[in-house]
Amino acid sequence: MKKVAVYCGSRTGNDPIFADKARELGDYLGRNGIELVFGGGHVGLMGIVADAVLAAGGRVHGVIPEHLRDRELAHSGLTELHVVRNMHERKALMADLADGFVALPGGIGTLEELFEAWTWGQLGLHRKPCAIYNVNGFFDPLLAMAETMERAGFLKQEYIDMLIRADQPEELHQAFQAYQSPGEKWL
Repeated sequence: MKKVAVYCGSRTGNDPIFADKARELGDYLGRNGIELVFGGGHVGLMGIVADAVLAAGGRVHGVIPEHLRDRELAHSGLTELHVVRNMHERKALMADLADGFVALPGGIGTLEELFEAWTWGQLGLHRKPCAIYNVNGFFDPLLAMAETMERAGFLKQEYIDMLIRADQPEELHQAFQAYQSPGEKWL
């Protein structure tokens, strides 16, 4: 695992633990030589993770659409900043650059990125681990919804199980190293 895409909020949320855990994860990535791929912004949890990786001596690759860069939201101190035309290109490039994906707390954009990476894994479009960093049970309602989908016959348990759950950086790293894709058949 050389590069991890982190999806998270462009806001910090209303509990300091969200920022603390974002900083903790970024510090761990930087100290362990795992490069960060992220949305390229300097705001919210996104900026906190990037700053922590950089402070720990790590490398950070931002991917930002032109319209967000033009609104002066781009992080100025990154190892590398890719400017793309739109959100679709952003997600595609982040997926290409990363060896795995993790979502921290965030809003609908974070969920959309998580769902796309998770779905692509289910469809066999990649064999990369996909995880949630479940700070204070933030994603518990999402996991409950996935169980509802399984009970209703819309989602196989193996695709719920392929989503790694962690709330500590070491736990996440170990799960990524042990990850085995469920295969390419999704029906």
